[in-house]
Amino acid sequence: MFIKHLLFFLTLLLLPIVGHAQSHESGAMLQIRSVLHDPVHPIADLYLADQTGTVVKLKLTAEGLSEVQTTVPVNDSLVLYNTATVDPKNPALSLAGSVAVPAGTKRAIMVVLPGAPGAKPAYRMVLINDTAAAFPKGESRVLSLLPVDTAVQAGEHKLQVLAGKIVRIPPVKKVNEFNLAQTNFYYKDGPEWVPFTERQLQYLDAYRRIFIVHATPGATQPSVTTIVDTRAVTAPR
Repeated sequence: MFIKHLLFFLTLLLLPIVGHAQSHESGAMLQIRSVLHDPVHPIADLYLADQTGTVVKLKLTAEGLSEVQTTVPVNDSLVLYNTATVDPKNPALSLAGSVAVPAGTKRAIMVVLPGAPGAKPAYRMVLINDTAAAFPKGESRVLSLLPVDTAVQAGEHKLQVLAGKIVRIPPVKKVNEFNLAQTNFYYKDGPEWVPFTERQLQYLDAYRRIFIVHATPGATQPSVTTIVDTRAVTAPR
């Protein structure tokens, strides 16, 4: 009975964006850039509805952020499909993942993550506000996918990263003549903080970074994936 009610709810959620294009207020449009973070399966074919309601392929790149795509949230959620051919009578069968869109969001970076093994839908997403006001040039963000707390030191900044949270790193000003600064990530082993990544990174006022802290299957310690955004941040129309 629970499954029947769940499928009915998903049908109501997804039905408005399949089939014939519908009109929407321009303010409801959402511009996204996407990145797939799945170390086990780094390639995936995913789809979403564009501003006309047509289901199109999600433009993922091998490294870094994708080109900008425009979509329209459905019931305040961004929805991904696993096929371009969505059955309007049963759209839940094509659901790959969905995420709530915070009110007023016009532009976002969408990090697509694998769900739990064998779970449905297969993916989950995290949205990071991509506007210049919310994510200025020179700043960084840490997205922790771990169930335990970690910490980061980026130049002069030392910050704790709570499990499952996004942490803001202000612009790094303590750099050498090559604009390099030490960047270390730590996990806690008893009372001690133990580094699991230590490196020097170049920090420039025109760049933004997203650090994804995660666990790779079979690894003995966490890993960090770094996404560097060098593009200008412009406000959507």
